[in-house]
Amino acid sequence: MTRPRSATTTLLTLLALLLALPGTARAAASGFVPPRPAHPERDWLGSTIRAHEGGRVRDTPPPVTASVEGVDVSSHNGNVPWGALWDTGVRFAYTKATEGTGYTNPYFTQQYNGSYGAGMIRGAYHFALPDHSSGAAQANYFVDHGGGWSGDGKTLPGVLDMEYNPYGGTCYGMSASALVSWMKDFFKTYRARTGRDAVIYTSTTWWRQCTGDNGSFGSVNPLWIPRYGSSPGELPSGWGFHTFWQYTDTGPTVGDHDRFNGSMTRLQALADG
Repeated sequence: MTRPRSATTTLLTLLALLLALPGTARAAASGFVPPRPAHPERDWLGSTIRAHEGGRVRDTPPPVTASVEGVDVSSHNGNVPWGALWDTGVRFAYTKATEGTGYTNPYFTQQYNGSYGAGMIRGAYHFALPDHSSGAAQANYFVDHGGGWSGDGKTLPGVLDMEYNPYGGTCYGMSASALVSWMKDFFKTYRARTGRDAVIYTSTTWWRQCTGDNGSFGSVNPLWIPRYGSSPGELPSGWGFHTFWQYTDTGPTVGDHDRFNGSMTRLQALADG
């Protein structure tokens, strides 16, 4: 059927306007969302936990006596106002140091040393890309670029961030046994380099899907659980309790907000080793 001339003219006019837009605006206006570019060893913007698991951001859970408030930051937070965070009650911080074996956080020095200078207990974390290189290679890269440990009483053991792959398949195209072996390789190397057992950041759903709910890490590696709600919820197999809880990724101040599951004395003990 032939369209009336007025409708055709209108359609052509709209098409011309759409083509005149910049690429990203044109994509949005047309309803087409381009696929996320595959950028191995680039800094992923935050966690994909909430998007995958449907967590809702809520008000800050009520404080409990035996807990310590903290934050975690990456390059997307830029230069962090550590003094202001201290004034809100934040007492520890984790900073992203590395990703894969080709990315380092350009703000790492300001963030890592700045939190220390403000009086906080600080630590570093590594975003794993297990489909790119071995666990040993990434552990060494992490330690060589800020992820080490010192017995100064104010440095927490490093963290291995194992979560949904932002660049491809959820489980990085690897079997459960291959991922478990990869993590064991990372943890073994990290311990050999630093003398400490690294913390693991992971969600219960990802752990079940990608490791087969493996229960062999809970007795050694402290758990940092992300869950945006009123409680940490069910934990992955092998852990009877969590050490850190990331309870929101849109807190009232800079960074994702976390709680240590214990008193300041226990947090200092973890730093002391």
